[in-house]
Formats: sequence, C-alpha cells, structure tokens
Amino acid sequence: MANVTELRVALTVKDFGQALAFYRDALGLEQLADWSSESGRVVVFDAGRATLELFDDAQAEMVDAIEAGRRVSGTVRLAMQVADSQDMAQRLVAAGAVQVAPPVVTPWGDRNARVQAPDGMQLTLFTP
Repeated sequence: MANVTELRVALTVKDFGQALAFYRDALGLEQLADWSSESGRVVVFDAGRATLELFDDAQAEMVDAIEAGRRVSGTVRLAMQVADSQDMAQRLVAAGAVQVAPPVVTPWGDRNARVQAPDGMQLTLFTP
C-alpha cells in the first residue's frame, strides 16, 4: 500500500482571476472546492491521476530540446494528457497563454505541445 494517496501541486499566482479563468475555463479542469475566505483565495481542481516525475538536468534539457527546440523550462513544469494537444494548445493561447513551440511528435510517439500560462507556468500538453 502506498504511503501517498494524492499529489497536489500548489501554485501561487499574482492574478488569481486570470489564473482561475485559464485553468478552469480554458483548460477545462473541474473545480472541486473553493476554500476562499477573507484572508485569501484558493480553489482546488481535479486534474486526473497525478504522477511525480524527477528529471536530472540532462534529461530536462533533452525533453526541452524535443518539445521546444531549446532549454526553456524551469524547476517545475506541468504535463497534462489531453485528447488533442494541438487543439488544446490553440485554446490556451486564445485564453492568454504563450506558445513556447509548435506541437511535435516525440521519439516515444506522443504529440506534445508546449505553452506558457499567463502565470508563467510551462505546460506540456501531450496526446499519446
């Protein structure tokens, strides 16, 4: 039995309303809870099954080279499986994301698209 039963990624954002619209409305994450109060705002989204990937610098550089043509990601990058990565990337760009690179077919056979959310987080959108 695993000791960890859920992985949550907590993002602190400057423009909460913009981030809420981007992740909920444009990306389509289902809102599970709103724990906002007078002291601050927080919502929780369902993002499907979670995994934690650990990369060394060499592997991160290789993945960046495949997906973006150069080293662009920081310490944290979110990767999300979607039905159509190219379509989702276009939707997110229309919602304020920046296209980091055009979609590519990876050596492992996925179609990946890289965008940067308005809050600065890089997202890899992948379709097996």
